[in-house]
Amino acid sequence: MDPVPPRPPSKELTMGELSARSGVPPSALRFYESEGLIHSRRTSGNQRRYRRDTLRRVAVIRTAQAVGLSLTAIGEAFAALPERRTPTRADWARLAASWQPELDSRIRQLQALRQRLTECIGCGCLSLEHCALSNPHDVLSRQGPGARRLP
Repeated sequence: MDPVPPRPPSKELTMGELSARSGVPPSALRFYESEGLIHSRRTSGNQRRYRRDTLRRVAVIRTAQAVGLSLTAIGEAFAALPERRTPTRADWARLAASWQPELDSRIRQLQALRQRLTECIGCGCLSLEHCALSNPHDVLSRQGPGARRLP
């Protein structure tokens, strides 16, 4: 008896296949789709089917999220691609370059925060009246006495 030949790969992926291959839970894939970041077609049984290149779109989304970009920024970048195309290597290079200024700004902000935190720990005052981190220039005193930062 001849063994059953393996099924040729489909041109489309089911939700489960896309989830397993990308490592992204189905709930996140549905959310990405609701946000217009990925697209599917529906079968006659109302099941989602994704083009294989959706794997690359999901990879781009996850990578961009990992560096702190919002889904809105990712969606705007995808919208700039013609015909909802999956980003090519050249597209990725262009997108990455366009996100550099925002990432550089965030890096500077975090470095400044780290420096302020180090100075705060180093001074040891823990004074809410004079602390440059908790109350820069004692701005909270203008609001009168009492706790201002507690809910």
